[in-house]
Amino acid sequence: MALARKNTQPENRDTVRINNNIRITPIRVVSEEGEQLGIISTDDALQRARDAGLDLVEVAPGERPPVCRIMDYGKYKYDKNKKKNTGQSHTKTKEIRLRPKTGNEDIRTKVRQAEKFLEHKDKVQVSVLFRGREMAHIEEGRKVMEMVIETLSAVGKVETSPQQHGRRMICMIAPK
Repeated sequence: MALARKNTQPENRDTVRINNNIRITPIRVVSEEGEQLGIISTDDALQRARDAGLDLVEVAPGERPPVCRIMDYGKYKYDKNKKKNTGQSHTKTKEIRLRPKTGNEDIRTKVRQAEKFLEHKDKVQVSVLFRGREMAHIEEGRKVMEMVIETLSAVGKVETSPQQHGRRMICMIAPK
């Protein structure tokens, strides 16, 4: 005998009932301007919504009688999704790479680029790369890193202080 399987996929249908899916009658109706139309039958409310060219949307199904509103359902869903997505952050991580022997003007160019990243609310990872015998002179790389941190202090704050990771020194700077 075969057993029935449970549906393991999450139900992603919208739980808001609209138009003909509202089966309870009578309902409390709010017009598109926000004024109370009172408690009327579902058929009368649907007819009013159709006359206005809008949808009848159940906004408070737990109430007795349920509260429905005459509105544009597509616009309602769009605004609801927009509100949900506004909490997400925009922050990305950008990287500027330097070497201990990078010239001052080249460093200034990289710093100007990092300032633009910080003004656009992106984090900046400053990396100083060491090759070969440069590993014997880590203090040169630290000087470069300190110079970059000092010049970026006007537009950003140090999130993680400079740390040595093998052949690279890394520092994270976040926008103020």
